[in-house]
Amino acid sequence: MSASSDSDDLAIAGLPPRRTQKNRPRSWLNPALVTGAALPAVVYFVNLARGALGANPIAEMLNAFGLLALVLLIASLACTPVRMITGVAWIQPLRRTFGLLGFAYAALHVVLYLVVDQQLALKAIATDVLKRPFITVGMLAFLLLVPLAWTSTKAQVAKLGGQRWRKLHKLAYGIALLGAVHFFLRVKKDHTEPLVYGAIIVVLLAIRAVNRLRARSKTPAVE
Repeated sequence: MSASSDSDDLAIAGLPPRRTQKNRPRSWLNPALVTGAALPAVVYFVNLARGALGANPIAEMLNAFGLLALVLLIASLACTPVRMITGVAWIQPLRRTFGLLGFAYAALHVVLYLVVDQQLALKAIATDVLKRPFITVGMLAFLLLVPLAWTSTKAQVAKLGGQRWRKLHKLAYGIALLGAVHFFLRVKKDHTEPLVYGAIIVVLLAIRAVNRLRARSKTPAVE
């Protein structure tokens, strides 16, 4: 969900801030991404109205929206490492879009749980959050995600200042890991899928860490 400047990221990756054919922006990508990401929600709500989601439609939608939120957040985190490896800069503007779409699905996931599943019964919700670890972790991840979504605009970046903004948005990896832990704790038997997502997040974080170390090693010491 990051919106840091391309020049900063290019410097971290050791890439020149120039426009070539392979890194020229594709203006159609963001609208296409938003449209494609919205389709699953539309399909699920249509099927809900038709009664085509089985015996427990709310559980079906909760699982689907939670998984979509995690996948989109991981896609957001992947944009910078992919550009670092490939030099393809046009993927970078998609980072913010992926992040906000992930937040949208996370919000749908939470709203369904609070309003439809729990019917805003505050006592029952509090008991769930305190006594069921996967809900505790999931709620924490969502609460941490809110300020990242709120500060994703250029105006908020300017208001916070680049350094404070970057520190805040470093939470994105921790939030994604919490999402994977939430998924792991939610699954009762086969934990392969949440473990795969967790491993992907760790690899993405490692790529960024290695590139930062390389960039620092190339920076001459200040006398």
